[in-house]
Amino acid sequence: MQEIEELKKEILEIEEIENKLKNLEELAEMIGDKPASSADSAEIEKEILEIEKNINTLEFKTLFSGEYDRNDAIINIMSGAGGVDAQDWSEMLLRMYLKWAQINNFKAKLMDETHGQEAGIKSATLEISGSFAYGYLKSEAGVHRLVRLSPFNADNLRQTSFALVEIMPVISEMKEVLINPQDLRIDVYRSSGAGGQSVNTTDSAVRITHIPTGVVASCQNERSQLQNKEQAMKILKAKLHKKYLEEVEEEKRKLRGESLSAEWGSQIRSYVIHPYKMVKDHRTKHETAQAESVLEGNLNEFMESYLKYLKK
Repeated sequence: MQEIEELKKEILEIEEIENKLKNLEELAEMIGDKPASSADSAEIEKEILEIEKNINTLEFKTLFSGEYDRNDAIINIMSGAGGVDAQDWSEMLLRMYLKWAQINNFKAKLMDETHGQEAGIKSATLEISGSFAYGYLKSEAGVHRLVRLSPFNADNLRQTSFALVEIMPVISEMKEVLINPQDLRIDVYRSSGAGGQSVNTTDSAVRITHIPTGVVASCQNERSQLQNKEQAMKILKAKLHKKYLEEVEEEKRKLRGESLSAEWGSQIRSYVIHPYKMVKDHRTKHETAQAESVLEGNLNEFMESYLKYLKK
């Protein structure tokens, strides 16, 4: 039903372009060979700009060619090297994606969060719902590097921090991976965080471990144990599918004779706040000096450049 609604919306967009083109033709016929007045010229120019804008929007959608691009997405953020600064950087990334979702009319739900002892977060899991959520967000998967003056250092020295961002599509059914209920270990525990009705007072948080692979998924932000279990299963499915795809890709690398180290590898994007301001994507080479704007959720230029990069 969701796919039908999206396709109907695309058909309406195409029909809107067709109607505008007809209006433009009718206006051109009315003018004929006579010199166009300034009012007519302004109207024609306005129509052309609107048509171009609509066509560019449709053209951009053709970049979403992946199998799961239309799906909702799950974001995992994990702090890396950099101690407290890295945990604070992870929290900044979480806020950045929440802001991005708000700006672009996506629904965001925090599913799990582990706070650092001093500041920031050690990890967080976020679900982004909406048309093409995974298609947009897949550009964010990888290591993100921050360079700034540390607010947690007494000498105010420059600090480099790292955080890992995982992006997974929400998949209702997986043809490639079958989950046997007997392979799951389900643990319940008391939620931590801000609290609320039934939160922090009952063992409502759920952690599910897939024993054969060791993959773990947890959720503690829902009010009931049943809701947390459903959300944790959703995360587990996405993680197992990601693991399956990684194993397939690793097998292809072996057949091609390529060797890659099992460590994090180089960052996909650098955010420099000191001694100058710049955000640069190391894959597409797209960069901007508007670092604060990017951290406030204005990521679409980076996402679009990555989709074009994949297309090439």
